[in-house]
Amino acid sequence: MRRKVNWICEQDGENYEELGTKLGVHPALIRIAANRGIKTEEELQKYFHPKWRDLHDATLLKNAGQAAELLEQMIRKGEKIRIIGDYDIDGICSTVILYECLFACHAKVDYQLPHRIEDGYGLNEKLIRRAKEDGCDAILTCDNGIAAIEEIRLAKELGLRVIVTDHHEPVQIYREDGTKEMRLPPADIVVDPKQEGETYPFTGICGAVVAWQVMRILCKNMDVPQKGRLPFALEYIDLAAIATIGDVMELVGENRAIVSLGLSYIRSTRRVGLRALIVQNQLQPKQIRAYHVGFVLGPCMNASGRLDTAGRAVELLLEKDERRAGQLAAELVALNESRKHMTDLGVKEAMTQVEEQGLYRDDQPVLVVYLPDCHESLAGIIAGKLRERYFRPAFVLTKGESCVKGSGRSIPAYDMHEKMSRISDVFLKFGGHKGAAGLSIEESRIDEFRRRINEDAGLSKDDLTEEIRIDVDLTPAQVTLSLVDSLELLEPFGNGNEKPRFALRNLTVKNVRRIGKDGKMLKFLFQKGTETVDALFFGNADELLDEYREKYGQEQVDAMMNNRENQVCFSVIGYPQEDDYGREPHAQLVIKNYQ
Repeated sequence: MRRKVNWICEQDGENYEELGTKLGVHPALIRIAANRGIKTEEELQKYFHPKWRDLHDATLLKNAGQAAELLEQMIRKGEKIRIIGDYDIDGICSTVILYECLFACHAKVDYQLPHRIEDGYGLNEKLIRRAKEDGCDAILTCDNGIAAIEEIRLAKELGLRVIVTDHHEPVQIYREDGTKEMRLPPADIVVDPKQEGETYPFTGICGAVVAWQVMRILCKNMDVPQKGRLPFALEYIDLAAIATIGDVMELVGENRAIVSLGLSYIRSTRRVGLRALIVQNQLQPKQIRAYHVGFVLGPCMNASGRLDTAGRAVELLLEKDERRAGQLAAELVALNESRKHMTDLGVKEAMTQVEEQGLYRDDQPVLVVYLPDCHESLAGIIAGKLRERYFRPAFVLTKGESCVKGSGRSIPAYDMHEKMSRISDVFLKFGGHKGAAGLSIEESRIDEFRRRINEDAGLSKDDLTEEIRIDVDLTPAQVTLSLVDSLELLEPFGNGNEKPRFALRNLTVKNVRRIGKDGKMLKFLFQKGTETVDALFFGNADELLDEYREKYGQEQVDAMMNNRENQVCFSVIGYPQEDDYGREPHAQLVIKNYQ
């Protein structure tokens, strides 16, 4: 059976018709925006119509100007700069932005991305010594480095200059009196919006945006000529958008503008490799939305860093030859298919362990699952699936070459990085932020980790009950194509700007049938009074029908399934979309939850 989910509908009762008419939008959109804290006319205009002017001045980012100045000095002296990125989509896009912009500034520059298995996350001694042996004068990090205190100390001892660009949380040291201290690495310059004294208006940006802002200053200072209709570095907003979506940043404030504007660039992209990846996934460039970046294109890029080397994805984005780009894109798509299969097996094994070992219980709110044979790159994805299934913070640990490695995914009420900082002595290494984290630990300390992370969980029963917040209550007659069309103004959707949730309550079933492969989905025709509405359910049809048999009895469910009069009642939450399959286009509701 499904776990309990609370439905919450917070509507203030205001009449949004007047403001909707003034702005020329459906009044439901005004209510939805208000539910997201966007209420003034100025805020609504920015929300519905993001513009270039909504991007913040790069010089407001603490130390970004100094980083650009130091890079310019090194370029003019002919010093060799090595970019060290990360193996995920944010690190990949960051690396490409830095490499191409520095190359355009005539820098002596190359890049190195850590191998997930051989190197692990971020900077390590091997990468630093390799940079020195290769004659590099400086290391420029992106999407990593903020926690590499000892590694950067080594780099400085070897005579390397180090500039850190990152967006992760700095190391927090907890004192005996309960207070904490933020500790930064001993780099020449640190650019990270999470550091103390930050002056940037919006700190929720990804690593690629941090790197991009530094490059905007550098390219302007060095008078890099435009290659399109915008100043040179602004043309990289496509990669900034991909990284923002792929790294699951909140699509609010500046991030919303970056993604909205970046998607328009992606739809007409001149980047040969990106176009090849779109084609290999059987998509049309003009149809690309945040969903396709987050769930189709992004996973292909991430798959290179998970199962092979992230350098392959960087190579694709840098590639100028269409034939070679096609080959690389095909390889990434194949890798992603392999990754999906391996992930499915890992999720099944993890859920079996949770159920059979009794890990899902009230006195153990944080799940810690050990899958020694699982590929370590899949731990984060599997942890995310566990979080979705059980609505608990979840860690998945795997056996690496020299130690156990793992990833965690959290729920809103649980600050994962802060809780891990309180037991930092149990780890060999860890890092992350409120919603996700990575770690290394000795195998002998797994049980201790599970015990200690749960002892200080501080999660109540309410914290562990998922809430679905409803934006608008509708009647069947209000589910129209006009509403469907108007909802495009709310895009891009993603973390922090989820698709709005519409509720239809106390519906009777006029018609229902199984559809899809093996009849796993349900197609409903609901009725309320004289009004009707079509709806699709893509979830577990057998589970839904079992629940309703328990509630109403076999006879009533049989009547419902055979289109006879019945007493079965539904309340549903969903999202309207157009349905033009086999009949005149009309609106239908895609069911996300039901009661």
